[in-house]
Amino acid sequence: MLTVDRVNEVLKTLIDPNTGKDLLATKSARNVRVDGGAVSLDVELGYPAASQIEPLRARVVEALKAAGAASVNANVTMKIVAHTVQRGLKVMPNVKNIVAVASGKGGVGKSTVAVNIALALAAEGAQVGMLDADIYGPSQPTMLGISGQPSSTDGNTMEPMENYGIQVSSIGFLVDAEQPMIWRGPMVTQALQQLLMQTNWKNLDYLVVDMPPGTGDIQLTLAQQVPVTGAVIVTTPQDIALIDAKKGLKMFEKVGVPILGIVENMAIHVCSKCGHAEHIFGEGGAAKMASQYGVAVLGSLPLDIRIREQADSGRPTVVAAPDSDITNAYKAIARKVAVKIAEKSKDMSLKIPTIKVQHT
Repeated sequence: MLTVDRVNEVLKTLIDPNTGKDLLATKSARNVRVDGGAVSLDVELGYPAASQIEPLRARVVEALKAAGAASVNANVTMKIVAHTVQRGLKVMPNVKNIVAVASGKGGVGKSTVAVNIALALAAEGAQVGMLDADIYGPSQPTMLGISGQPSSTDGNTMEPMENYGIQVSSIGFLVDAEQPMIWRGPMVTQALQQLLMQTNWKNLDYLVVDMPPGTGDIQLTLAQQVPVTGAVIVTTPQDIALIDAKKGLKMFEKVGVPILGIVENMAIHVCSKCGHAEHIFGEGGAAKMASQYGVAVLGSLPLDIRIREQADSGRPTVVAAPDSDITNAYKAIARKVAVKIAEKSKDMSLKIPTIKVQHT
């Protein structure tokens, strides 16, 4: 006859492939109840996992039936909560987690990676926003196929633009596409703060920030003033890109922003005509960098003409080819980002009541 202890023993053998840990170690399994041969339990995942829920539920049911359960009711859900940010900053009340996607230099495909990560998180069931922080060269309106200007109901704040299930804010919605932004650093920083704080984000689980390239005063100021849950560094395997990517990584470390991992973009090119594979920008650079700084490689992405064509057409890969190998790579990276965040300490600042002392 099954007991709760026996059920827990079985759950210890079930490894969540996304976390690499068993369901008890992650405290995902809870409310275990045994009534004769009937077993019921809840499994709560801390990351968006719409595509993972049914396979995981089936594994739980199969394992417990193999252990002797006559029937199993496994309720698998996901719950995304806010996690801690830099010391001295507070989590935004309507944005649970902010993920900065950054690179030390331009031209490594950071914006394309950022938008596909955002779309992949949304595809897995999360409420997602995209903040285009590249004031000088906003590209998200084009990549997401959004035109027009945001509306405002009070004259002080604006509604996010939306497409493909994500909320978007960008300076690109507010200026002419051909108008150069000839602004100095303080103006750029102020503009970004306004885009972040004066957009009426609607209960976001994740806000993905497409950071400007580089590690200058603007980037450092943003990293210090925006409450960031974690950062993703995008690089190519090329030595010159890795040099700048390391600077970006060190910048976030300096201001207390955890590095969630490194994405190696343009890692390999496979010829669409003959199938020959070639490491055009070198090989293994991200792995060496990750080993040097003790961070994870979240994934590698190919140099593929379809990625460029789809982003330029306003339908990024995750939307244009949802069942493709490249989309699966983006989704795997997005899940790893979400799992890394779920493993961080939870933010309790919004739950702690304020104590006021009054003289009566």
